[in-house]
Amino acid sequence: MSVSQKIKTAMERGSWIRRMFEEGGELKARLGADKVSDFTLGNPDLEPPARFKEALLEAVRDPSPGLHGYMTNAGLLHTRQALAGYLRTLYHQDFDAGDLILTCGAAGALNVICKAILDPGDEVIVLSPYFPEYLFYADNHGGMAVVVETDLNFQLDLKAIEGSLSPRTKAVIINSPNNPTGQIYPAPALAALGQLLEQHSDKHGRVVYLVADEPYSRILYDGVELPNIFGFYPQTLLATSFSKDLSIPGERLGLVAVSPQATYRQELLAGFVLANRILGFINAPALMQRVVAKVPGLCVDTTPYARRRDLLGQILSEAGYRFLRPQGAFYFFPEAPGGDDLAFVHRLKQENILAVPGRGFGRVGYFRLAFCVPETVIERAAAGFIKAAKG
Repeated sequence: MSVSQKIKTAMERGSWIRRMFEEGGELKARLGADKVSDFTLGNPDLEPPARFKEALLEAVRDPSPGLHGYMTNAGLLHTRQALAGYLRTLYHQDFDAGDLILTCGAAGALNVICKAILDPGDEVIVLSPYFPEYLFYADNHGGMAVVVETDLNFQLDLKAIEGSLSPRTKAVIINSPNNPTGQIYPAPALAALGQLLEQHSDKHGRVVYLVADEPYSRILYDGVELPNIFGFYPQTLLATSFSKDLSIPGERLGLVAVSPQATYRQELLAGFVLANRILGFINAPALMQRVVAKVPGLCVDTTPYARRRDLLGQILSEAGYRFLRPQGAFYFFPEAPGGDDLAFVHRLKQENILAVPGRGFGRVGYFRLAFCVPETVIERAAAGFIKAAKG
């Protein structure tokens, strides 16, 4: 056997997102890309802001020596200082450069966190529907993912979370705005979750960390505001990236921020710095660090996403689908007519529409549509959505 049994099993489970994306590639090659409506991959298609490109050119043209060399594993100090200032404004917490570790995207941030805080057998609560890679990230570092369902509106089920907490619980991962549902957890629910984790930590004499994965925090609709995650629980760790804010997912830049109120703040930060190195990331990409230092807080214009959300929502509604309107991110997560999400996704494929079955996100009976695509892609799918819904 060329690969380990563990990886072989993981390959067989695979990612439904990538599987459907690859099937879509075959369909496009056979029919032509202009005949297929591909809603599989949450790959932002908007161009980065003009100011980002200007900052990129400035960074590239900087003649100073040593700009592309190794650095401290935490990242460039002046970049962390700039971002700490932005986080102070955003979260109203007393962040400084030492509270941040720059990482290879939010995925790198989550792996750094898991590597640093998990002992073998520690449990990580993951809320369903979830970003599928959470299960792998916990497993990568000896942890065990404990999946807890959200309610029918994809909101926190505090009783279910409480029932899943154990002496081995080390972290709870939340993702708001959520991929795949686009829903946001409101402040009262987060406050109740913080109180629950505080009580559990006190009872067992062991800190449970709240890990907030917030790469979609700037993509919000209808004037909705994202609650300040650092305002509910002192043992909070933020994992985020610039992938969606700046529309640069391929540049792999993110960060970990530790709450200034965290009990073991300095030990955590030291652990994250070490984890960044020994996981092989070494440091986040130097060029991108220098670029974002020039544009803290910059974000793409989300107006096109809002327009696409309205267009796709209207098409789905008129075709009779049942769904919750997304409050953020760029996904719809409708119910699959007939209840079998895998069968329905294949039915959509017959109409040259590519979607991802909900079972890939831990929720059977739904399917995900990523609307970070041109409006022409959405428009040409309208008739196919209607036909598929009718069976």
